Amino acid sequence: MIMEAIFPCSPKSCFYNAPKFSPLPSHPRRLVACNVQTEAKPPATTPTDKPTSPSRSPGSAEDSTPLKPLNVQSFSSLNSSDLQSPRPLTALVCNAIDDFINNFIDKPLRPSVDPRFVLAGNFAPVKETAPTECVNVQGTLPPCLDGVYIRNGPNPRYVPRAGHHLFDGDGMLHALRIKGNHATFCSRFVRTYKYAQEDIAGGPVMPNVFSGFYSFAGVARGALIAARVAMGLFNPFNGGGLANTSLLHFDNKLMSLGESDLPYVVRVTDSGDVETVGRYDFDGKLFMGMTAHPKLDPETGELFAFRYGPVPPFLNYFRVAPNGEKEPDVGILSMLQPSFIHDFAITGKYAIFPDTQIVVKPLDMILGSGSPIGCDTGKVPRLGILPRYATNDTEMKWVEVPGLNFFHSLNAWDEGDEIVLIAANSYPVEHILERTHLVHSTVEKVRINLSSGIVVRTPLSSKCLEFGVINGRFLAKKNRFAYMSIGAPLPKISGIVKLDFEKEEMSDVKECVVASRLYGPGWFGSEPFFVPRSEEDLNAEEDDGYVVAYTHHESTGESRFVVMDARSPTLDIVASVELPARVPYGFHGLFVSDRELSSSRY
Repeated sequence: MIMEAIFPCSPKSCFYNAPKFSPLPSHPRRLVACNVQTEAKPPATTPTDKPTSPSRSPGSAEDSTPLKPLNVQSFSSLNSSDLQSPRPLTALVCNAIDDFINNFIDKPLRPSVDPRFVLAGNFAPVKETAPTECVNVQGTLPPCLDGVYIRNGPNPRYVPRAGHHLFDGDGMLHALRIKGNHATFCSRFVRTYKYAQEDIAGGPVMPNVFSGFYSFAGVARGALIAARVAMGLFNPFNGGGLANTSLLHFDNKLMSLGESDLPYVVRVTDSGDVETVGRYDFDGKLFMGMTAHPKLDPETGELFAFRYGPVPPFLNYFRVAPNGEKEPDVGILSMLQPSFIHDFAITGKYAIFPDTQIVVKPLDMILGSGSPIGCDTGKVPRLGILPRYATNDTEMKWVEVPGLNFFHSLNAWDEGDEIVLIAANSYPVEHILERTHLVHSTVEKVRINLSSGIVVRTPLSSKCLEFGVINGRFLAKKNRFAYMSIGAPLPKISGIVKLDFEKEEMSDVKECVVASRLYGPGWFGSEPFFVPRSEEDLNAEEDDGYVVAYTHHESTGESRFVVMDARSPTLDIVASVELPARVPYGFHGLFVSDRELSSSRY
């Protein structure tokens, strides 16, 4: 019944040919477009427009190229010197006002932001774990796993004074350093500016973004932040982000990412410890923030990313050269309303942006009726298509895609006059922020014809699938496989499936699942990551490698690192590591090989 409601045109595919390209759409509160003319397709970037760069694997380093000095902003010194000083009277007054807001102005907490529910079970925070050897390794860890697997996720250091959303919480990196068949585990907070300030204050200072700015209490907290800034207790130019979402290895740097702030460079020591180096702004060229899902082209070594915000231009797109030189932002002026844009996709020719029904609505908070981030069910979702080497947004084209709200893309590629996008569509959209367990996420193949403006959407499985990964060597070009998490329901993950996109091309096949593994009774996990068997063999089969993930047993409290054979029809577990500490459920992870670690010279 759900699939029939979402895809009424056909049990196999859904076609949209009424809403076509429009250069300056106006977000009308309607669901049907009439008399819309199709414009010429956005011009593709010709090979001469494309900056030349030697082919390389993601994160590779040119050892002969001298490294530039690493310019970062570190806040580690704040912790040691200021903790011994008495807190100023202004700070005590601000804390008292914060308590008054929480106790007398704030509305009763909704279940979706009540810490008693949100931080229960394996969502509860953990303390740091110093590098500790894992004594129980079952099976043999493949040689290609020599390096470090790190998974990021929210882990609130202090009990929240008010509400707490699943997306809130200080970034904590859970790292497993592997050498031979030995493993060392470590969990460390990312030492952000927010972390340092709260270390000094001995408690929360910044309100949680997704739960602290709600109704009149949110307005009051905003005024309190302004007061802290005016009294010199908080410097907004140092950022207030959490660095709790994902990781990136680029230009010899390992970075912890969160879209509300700049990246934080971290390092993994020989002993397996994780240290925060500092906040990185690409030598003064990056402002405010950067998406937690940048795209690293495996052939050119270039990084493509964006940032979004509440003031025009609401979306800014940019490119970073393989040597770390950031190009100027391309402001997308045709986006007329700030939207919550978590991820995007690139092909060899284009960048594709989702303009979803999750929008920024500060007026709702001011009027006391809701949160500044919410759902606009009257808005028609769109996809924005921009040549990926564009220097302005004049070539940006928008196509309406009713009902498509994706927050994680898997891949995209060019096929003649068409773009093929693989992404996880979440619905009902009104539950995405408030009642995640009611959300069903369907992986779709979205085919956009740039000449006609027709969009064809095909579901690849009826299962609830999110938090997926592909072989990174195939980013931005046609690929076949993806490894997806099974919602049980979301945000908990009960297992992994392997999708074969080519199955969709067979008329009698409705499910593209070709392999699966449930973790077993009581076991749940996090997003998987694909590690190729060979880092050097560029001609290896796409699925020749291993799928790795952290898992947790909710009755025994045991946490494990599991290694699955990516080519097995049952994703057989070939090795597992019992971890010395609990790993809470979290977000996105990354494997960094020994070769890449050795290139991170800072």
